[in-house]
Amino acid sequence: MKESFSLDALLRDNIKKLVPYSSARDEFKGEASVLLDANENAFGSPYSKNYNRYPDPLQHLLKEKLYEIKGVPPEQTFLGNGSDEAIDILFRAFCEPMRDNVILVPPTYGMYEVSANINNVAYRKVNLTTDYQLDLDGIAAAIDGRTKLIFICSPNNPTGNSIRRQDIETILVNFDGIVVLDEAYINFSKQASFTKDLQEFPNLVVLQTLSKAWGLAALRLGMAFASADIISVFNKIKPPYNINQATQEIVLEALRDVEQINTWIRSTVAERAVLTEALAGIPQVQHITPSDANFILVKLEQPRELYTHLVEKGIIVRDRSKVELCEGCLRFTIGTPEENAMVLAAVEAFYQTGQ
Repeated sequence: MKESFSLDALLRDNIKKLVPYSSARDEFKGEASVLLDANENAFGSPYSKNYNRYPDPLQHLLKEKLYEIKGVPPEQTFLGNGSDEAIDILFRAFCEPMRDNVILVPPTYGMYEVSANINNVAYRKVNLTTDYQLDLDGIAAAIDGRTKLIFICSPNNPTGNSIRRQDIETILVNFDGIVVLDEAYINFSKQASFTKDLQEFPNLVVLQTLSKAWGLAALRLGMAFASADIISVFNKIKPPYNINQATQEIVLEALRDVEQINTWIRSTVAERAVLTEALAGIPQVQHITPSDANFILVKLEQPRELYTHLVEKGIIVRDRSKVELCEGCLRFTIGTPEENAMVLAAVEAFYQTGQ
């Protein structure tokens, strides 16, 4: 158990003093049949189902269901408008603009840098090693007294590999700020989630999402798991009703079908192996990074020309060829067997014709 961590020492002064927005229904306990406190339309909605009442601001039913699946208690769970909301709140809670800094380990998910820029917070980049693992010495050298957050994505985007667990634990033990571990792709990995270690590491925030394995990207529901004290800070800062009622209802229904998700995960992992093996047999493919995610990073000849060729065929992949440490690479999301066959045929045709 890490003992040197002090949440109060990390928080911005204005957040410590913040009095969160409170509605009459937050203050009222019990059942009511006449709701005349929130200036809602009492007659209903112009729809087959009424959405005239504000949603549960803390999504109690949804968090209880997630507790059954994830094993993290509701008081240690934050739900946001995608993981991006949680990322933004971390900056607003802990980073004083133009004073504090955070550490990023590229190549990695681009929203960490975007959120730093939006919040006017300096970021220090410590590149991953050539095998896409943490440079522990470089990270240690980059930390100073104003470093508040370290962002680590595992499995990593865009490389797809998992970061060594021992290295993440080393940072958690030795860094007195917040370690943000983004596990957006954890469902596709054999690695265990760090949500099981929240009690041991009070400075850990784990991000997950329902946009990937759960197939609910359009609903924009992200999750943050941390100590109850950190989650209470999130709830102070978030808008009062950040998750709408329709999303809460649809997600609650989707969470009842875990077996369907597990079937899709197994299919995706199997297709990942099939596509990886097929692409590796093409002479112009130089390297494929072993992946624990639902995508593969492929280094190949003429990446930009191939990308344009695929677009012309109506196939959209991600061009990462100009990203440092990903030079010459395209990122392929794993699709259905039919979609993967189309991608493979298009890649083979491109190299065969020399276009």
